Amino acid sequence: MPRRGFPLQGRVRWLLLALFLLLVLLLFAYLLECTPPADASQTLPGVVGEPFNREYYQTLLQEHEERHLSRVYSLKRQIAQLKQELQEMSDKLKVMQEKKEPPGVQGLGENQEPGDLLEFLHSQIDKAEVNAGARLPSEYALVPFESFTSSKVYQLEMGLTRHPEEKPVRKDRRDELVEAVEAALDIINNPDEEDGVEEDVPVQRQTYTDSHFMEGLYRTERDKGTLYELFFAKEDSSSFRHVSLFRPFGPIMKVRSTSVETLGMIINIIVPLAGRVDTFSQFLQNFREVCVQRDRQVHLTVVYFGQEGLQEVKSSLEKMSREETFSNYTLIPVDEEFSRGRGLDIGANAWKNGDVLMFFCDVDIRFSLDFLNTCRLHAAPNKKVFYPVVFSLYNPAIVYGSLELAPPIEQQLSHKKDAGFWRDFGFGMTCQYRSDFLNIGGFDLEVKGWGVEDVHLYRKYLRSELIVIRSPVSSLFHLWHEKQCADELTPEQYRMCIQSKAMNEASHPHLGMLVFRDEIEAHLRKQAFKTQSKTEA
Repeated sequence: MPRRGFPLQGRVRWLLLALFLLLVLLLFAYLLECTPPADASQTLPGVVGEPFNREYYQTLLQEHEERHLSRVYSLKRQIAQLKQELQEMSDKLKVMQEKKEPPGVQGLGENQEPGDLLEFLHSQIDKAEVNAGARLPSEYALVPFESFTSSKVYQLEMGLTRHPEEKPVRKDRRDELVEAVEAALDIINNPDEEDGVEEDVPVQRQTYTDSHFMEGLYRTERDKGTLYELFFAKEDSSSFRHVSLFRPFGPIMKVRSTSVETLGMIINIIVPLAGRVDTFSQFLQNFREVCVQRDRQVHLTVVYFGQEGLQEVKSSLEKMSREETFSNYTLIPVDEEFSRGRGLDIGANAWKNGDVLMFFCDVDIRFSLDFLNTCRLHAAPNKKVFYPVVFSLYNPAIVYGSLELAPPIEQQLSHKKDAGFWRDFGFGMTCQYRSDFLNIGGFDLEVKGWGVEDVHLYRKYLRSELIVIRSPVSSLFHLWHEKQCADELTPEQYRMCIQSKAMNEASHPHLGMLVFRDEIEAHLRKQAFKTQSKTEA
């Protein structure tokens, strides 16, 4: 039987405590009323030095007594009203104890409020995308998550003064996130029946600490509240604890606490490709270091368009297979004009071993081991799809002055404002299960060329009942490469391509320096001439 009596008794204790504190405040106010002012001799009526007879003081004392009696009567009446309200609330709690707990939230604990307020909090959770996805009209309607670790917050809303990552985290945000992590730890270390722990099985208390916190997501919808998704794991463990919390503009509330086992959870990384052999060699080196040498729960599917460069790609894959004893890859040659949507569709349909988690990836993407686990944790079949926001690096020739001065790629991977930006307008990288991709109808294969097919698929998911998780991911980088906008693109595609190309080059200040370079150089020449004139004089 669920243990509901204890939380309800706890709420009664909180109400009694609140009543006691209110009585103390009222008594304190009463004492203040009864205490004569320190300068009472100066507030008496009459002229200074004027003698007062006995009758005057008796009248004054009688007035004070009547005023205090009236105050006491008022306080007694308020106390009686509070007692009546307390009795009514106690009766409501008894009725709630006899009824079945509402299904919207499990184990809300001692922060529940009775009556209409509790129903309102449940309704806020139901309105937010906590248990099911909400049908949204477009990609602009989705409120993205922000991600965080124990020391950093990765934020999408940068503006001109904010940065892609916040470190150190400002105090109010830090206190809010610390409270959420502590609440999640309390839930994990003190599980309820609904968490899947049987009563006759001994539970080891305090087995998780804040050092086991791996990553978290949170987002605030202004008319609903704040949702937290928190993940914990022991060192070198493939088992994660996932805790969902919700703060409906009130006390933080538990939604669920589950375990997620990632061991044996294969990711099929699908890469459509045409040419760009050197870039693929760079991608394959990262794949070897992360996926083959450290994870090995992956399958690589390369869909190659055309014949030019095909043999080099095939040789690179065979070499990796021999050196790493790794055979979980598929090369699919396609003698067609390149289409990213077509390539991903071919890669998804080529898998014949049942359902699988897919990561749609580009050849210029660089990721770490942490991202693979993030991909596994934020996607679930028939429930959730994950659209990570990648950090896109600017043109190193502009950032570092020239390509010769640019450091190695590993040293360029930092979340600095002048180094790159969160590509919040891109929807190409995604983690989703094959069954969801097929059920939603896949890509619109009538779309040719660049860009729009990703947005169409994203809109399909937004209009479905699946939950769309969108959040910046610190372990996913888009390497800079020169972008070509083909003449064959439609006007809409070409406009999107040019906008992406402009944003991909450099930060606002760097672009400004380039635009006004002639003006800056003219200013420097004038200053040099003035300096030289003064020296000669």
